[in-house]
Order: sequence, then structure tokens, then C-alpha cells
Amino acid sequence: MGMSVTISEAAADDQDAAEQILKLQYLCYQSEAELYGDYSIEPLTQTLASLKKELADGTVLVARLGDEVVASVRGGVDASGTARVGKLVVHPRMQRHGLGGRLLDAIERRLGEGGARRFELFSGHRSESNLQLYRKHGYQPVSTRRVNDRLTLVTLAKDAEDTDGAEPAPAAETQALATSA
Repeated sequence: MGMSVTISEAAADDQDAAEQILKLQYLCYQSEAELYGDYSIEPLTQTLASLKKELADGTVLVARLGDEVVASVRGGVDASGTARVGKLVVHPRMQRHGLGGRLLDAIERRLGEGGARRFELFSGHRSESNLQLYRKHGYQPVSTRRVNDRLTLVTLAKDAEDTDGAEPAPAAETQALATSA
């Protein structure tokens, strides 16, 4: 038996979605903070006002299970056609079911519609499951930047023509998730 998860764009004025995204982000980045020994990372200190600005200025997709936001990803395309993808989070109980990959594909399609010619994202060097997901979706490391003794950020990128070539998804698509591991 599966459950229905709906992926759609979060509206800039959706207060409930903004609050749920912020709470989910806080929950999901705890493991990253622990991995790097730094609980002052931006996803854990971001304010609701800052998140609302991201909702208004960029593209924010959410995956909902009923009314609950269980995953989210953000992105935007700059003037050069580079799409920056960030803060891909999936609720711990929903991980390992392919939802992160589906959200990544969905944001690429959406940003591709907005003129993206290249996609970039970054992750910490110790975040192997994140790096593995990105490599699986065609991203390759292009640079590293040492932030401090504990953290090196790895930037990964791929050209838009390296995406799966699938037709753009409708604004709200329903996808089944297998509940078995």
C-alpha cells in the first residue's frame, strides 16, 4: 500500500506553508549540524521573514502528505541562466523512498522553464548521502571551498541538457511513494 504525496509550488503568501517549511528545515538540518559540530548554520538560524522573502523572490516546491509539508526545495535562476538549487529537505520518516530525487527533478523542470541553462548546488564534504543523491542525478563536483576546520563546501553542477528530458510536470502532481524500505 502506498501514500499519495503531492508536489506543488508554495505560494508566497502561504503563512502555514512557510511555518511548516521552516520547522521541517530545522528538523532536517539537525543531523548536518551534528555532523559538522556547528549549530549556527544558516538553515537553523533562518527567520520566518527571510524564508517568506525566498518564497516571494524564488521558486519553492513542497511535497505534502495531506496538509503536512514533508519535503521542500528552493531555487532561482540568475541573469546568466545558472539555476541555484538549495535547501532540499525531506522529513526523516519519508527519507529513502525517492522523494528527494523527485523533488530535485521537479525543481530542475520548473527552473528549466524559467530559462536555466546550468544547475548548481552545494553540500558539505561529509554529507555523503546528499552527495550520492546529487551524483545519481548527474551533478559533478566543480569546486570546493573550505569554510573552517570542520567544513568544506562542495559545489556540484550540471548543464540543463543533462537533465532527463522529461516533459515539465504540472503545477501539482501526485506521486505514489512506496512505504516499504
